[in-house]
Amino acid sequence: MIFCQTQFAQNWKRAAGMETAAPMSASVAELINERIDAMPAGERSAAQMLIADYPMLGLKTVAEFSTQAGVSSPTILRFVNRLGFQSYPDFQARLQDELAAQLQSPHHRNEQPDKRPDAADPGVEHTLENIRETFRHLGEKQLHQVVASLSLAKGNVYLIGGRFTDPIAQYMTAHMSIVRARVFHLGGQESMWRDRLLDMGKRDILVVFDIRRYQESLLALAEKARSRGVEVVLVTDQWLSPIARVARHVLAGRIAVPSAWDSSAALFVLAETIIREMTRMLEKDSAARIAELEALR
Repeated sequence: MIFCQTQFAQNWKRAAGMETAAPMSASVAELINERIDAMPAGERSAAQMLIADYPMLGLKTVAEFSTQAGVSSPTILRFVNRLGFQSYPDFQARLQDELAAQLQSPHHRNEQPDKRPDAADPGVEHTLENIRETFRHLGEKQLHQVVASLSLAKGNVYLIGGRFTDPIAQYMTAHMSIVRARVFHLGGQESMWRDRLLDMGKRDILVVFDIRRYQESLLALAEKARSRGVEVVLVTDQWLSPIARVARHVLAGRIAVPSAWDSSAALFVLAETIIREMTRMLEKDSAARIAELEALR
């Protein structure tokens, strides 16, 4: 079973290369994701520690950040500079803005209408921009690793989402279960999730969708699954769910639009991209399963 990385790269460049005017500012997490592969070991350690305690670690002093990351204070300052910030206070100001955005309620967002006079339908424009920016800041290598993990896992793959993102988990489950075996959606009451934990182990993967106003029950599930050796894949927003601290892979998508409600369109496109690349990676196996399914209908 051979996956053509060249084809993957070509598809990726087409998705990430779509032009857009005036993109939103990148979050610190997105900047890290873009640049981590080029970082020296010390800066990479700082980046990984920040993602594991995002954004709170970055709001501490340089000395506290360096101690927790196990690197020197100058390394932290070089890390911040590599992300494009002129100073540590500028870096912290961006994180403070992100923290405020995380905590916004639909009521608060509804009081901030789009002010651009040329925007005939700002919701559609922002949604398209979210999709473009999601793929611009998401690393090809990172997504390839997630696709490979989900395609080649020897155990079960479980998917779950929050109040507004669980439909994406169900959608992804419906497609993934066609191209590979042992794919399950965790639905129903929370007590049923805990029952499924009994069957989870080191060969399994848990995919969790969680966006701002993050769901504590999903964090508890992810933590317990991780304690059992399960590989956790998080699909979240640009501000990162707390589940990031236990996730092996974190895929962040843009969700903010000029509305009381966030848009999950970029997350749906991300889910469809994973499904499409899994189908290509599994090649003959997925084709055989699809053919057999059609014969049963």
